[in-house]
Amino acid sequence: MPDDAQRPQGSHHIIAVANQKGGVGKTTTAINLGTALAAVGRKVLLIDLDAQGNASTGFGITPDMRETTTYDLLVGDAPVSEVAQKTLIPGLFLAPSTSDLSSADVDMVNDSHRVLRLREALTSDDALRQNYDYILIDCPPSLNLLTVNAMVAADSILVPLQCEFFALEGLSQLMLTIREVKQSLNPKLKIQGIVLTMYDRRNNLSAQVEDDVRQNLGDLVYETIIPRNIRLSEAPSHSVPALIYDHRSSGSIAYQKLAAELLERMNDTITA
Repeated sequence: MPDDAQRPQGSHHIIAVANQKGGVGKTTTAINLGTALAAVGRKVLLIDLDAQGNASTGFGITPDMRETTTYDLLVGDAPVSEVAQKTLIPGLFLAPSTSDLSSADVDMVNDSHRVLRLREALTSDDALRQNYDYILIDCPPSLNLLTVNAMVAADSILVPLQCEFFALEGLSQLMLTIREVKQSLNPKLKIQGIVLTMYDRRNNLSAQVEDDVRQNLGDLVYETIIPRNIRLSEAPSHSVPALIYDHRSSGSIAYQKLAAELLERMNDTITA
């Protein structure tokens, strides 16, 4: 597997945004990181692989606009080109989801390739390499078949980690699953990084968690920290990313910095 700096022109990098714990800022990270990457000229596809469909709603894709979804991508053999929709962000497309996705594991139970369905869908479309620089997968808050599909399809995993007391304990099962997928199904898979979210500078616990996580995980932890910010919480109710809702808020600025740090780690120079 070549280094990211040696990736051929016209290739894309697939990042699964995953954490089996809910409420850690996973979808918020997927939405705003994707928006920040598109803002600096990268072509982005965000795949909503969560049956709650929060990433879809966060871009204003209403239920009546979701005729073809990621369920069809996995179960119905619909190509990515039929599922992906334009968003209000130039250069950013979304593959939406609905509650139908919650039955995907049952519907694929007799499929011997069920853990490979997303990878097969993404690799069978040669146009993806030309259409997108980054593909972000917003995973469900559990280590189910959908999350495993994302890990099998991905080049790397980005883990949002809430600054709370049991943060590290919750990582153990995720790390074990990543290791198992890497050994048996996707040897190229790596951890892109850990992103500390919901950081409250007024709370000593946040600083203690940060120190603990950095001591244990070292360079895997991004320097950028996502603060607890009311604008990040308000934006979904307006069906827009926080970077559009209020680009000057501390949360929006943090996600712009996160995108820049990710690009730096990918040896992808910002020229836009």
